[in-house]
Amino acid sequence: IGFIWDVLEHAWCKKFNELCAFKAQNGHCNVYQNDEQNKSLGVWVNLQRVLYKKNALSSDRIQQLNSIGFIWDLCGHSWNEKFDQLCAFKAQ
Repeated sequence: IGFIWDVLEHAWCKKFNELCAFKAQNGHCNVYQNDEQNKSLGVWVNLQRVLYKKNALSSDRIQQLNSIGFIWDLCGHSWNEKFDQLCAFKAQ
């Protein structure tokens, strides 16, 4: 019959699968809320970051998102990338 017992879990898994498809196509998981083609996925991605910061995301979901290279702190990640580039430039 295909009855869905846990609607919220089903919805989360559906968005996670959408994110996996997005990553396969784009090479990253950074979906922005203002991305017209992926607006609802971008909102969902942002919600996962907010829940993570509030300690309201289950360890299972954190592990699933980590397994696909999800970046929790975009600003911190970007800063670290630029810093690493600066260090590599200085080392030349």
